Amino acid sequence: MPEGDSVYRATARLHHALAGKSILRSDFRVPALSTVDLAGYTVSEVLPRGKHLLMRLQPPATAEPAFNQPPLTLHSHLLMEGRWDLYGPGARFKRPAHTARVVLACDGVVAVGFDIAQVKLVPTAEEAQLVGHLGPDLLGPGWDAQAAAANFRAQPHRGIGEALLDQRLMAGVGNIYRCEVLFLTRLHPLTPVGQVVDLGKVIEMSQRLLEVNKDRPRRVTTGLARTREPYWVYGRAGKPCLRCGAKIQLLKIAAEDSGLERDCYFCPSCQPAAH
Repeated sequence: MPEGDSVYRATARLHHALAGKSILRSDFRVPALSTVDLAGYTVSEVLPRGKHLLMRLQPPATAEPAFNQPPLTLHSHLLMEGRWDLYGPGARFKRPAHTARVVLACDGVVAVGFDIAQVKLVPTAEEAQLVGHLGPDLLGPGWDAQAAAANFRAQPHRGIGEALLDQRLMAGVGNIYRCEVLFLTRLHPLTPVGQVVDLGKVIEMSQRLLEVNKDRPRRVTTGLARTREPYWVYGRAGKPCLRCGAKIQLLKIAAEDSGLERDCYFCPSCQPAAH
């Protein structure tokens, strides 16, 4: 699962390269969209919504208004392996061509989506069908900390470590930030949401970490960008805690809706279990 700041950076790069340009050729290598031709459409903007990437497209105008098509949104979710790369016209792909799912050729640039598990094309007016279930976006212009807090408080019996990955409550936190936020707020991952004394601090820390890292080439939660240890606990099982020296532990936490287990790293000394 990508972090919200990764999607933010990918979106900004695509927007800078494509906004205002007309699509000369499109190639969808997914069965549901294999016959779609977007030639003539113009990319108006590319924006993130949590971990979803939305590319809004304006249709070519016709002399007969009755035949004009509605604006469309190309939706993609990168999941674990997906990414969008940019190439010059005729440039050779740096990734296996068979992993390309979407190719959009514009004047002077070609955008290619590789290993994208979710690709959908809908009228822009129907975007809510794809992202309307998401909670407040941590990096969005309409970020609402109070609404996010209310979503969490409505599910007091869920563990805070599991709840932080639920994009329906608050959109943008992935596994790295989940672990780091819990460490920085000294919360054991299994602490029930209803027992979190300062839920606002957890939400504020989540937003702060994504915000400071959204434009960085290297994600860091421990301090300066050039630090040797970019993370307090993530990926550091068995190593000493950078704060107290205790050994970092690894915990498997299953998602409430899917049952999928994810690794969660924590310090048993700095993040004692709730009683």
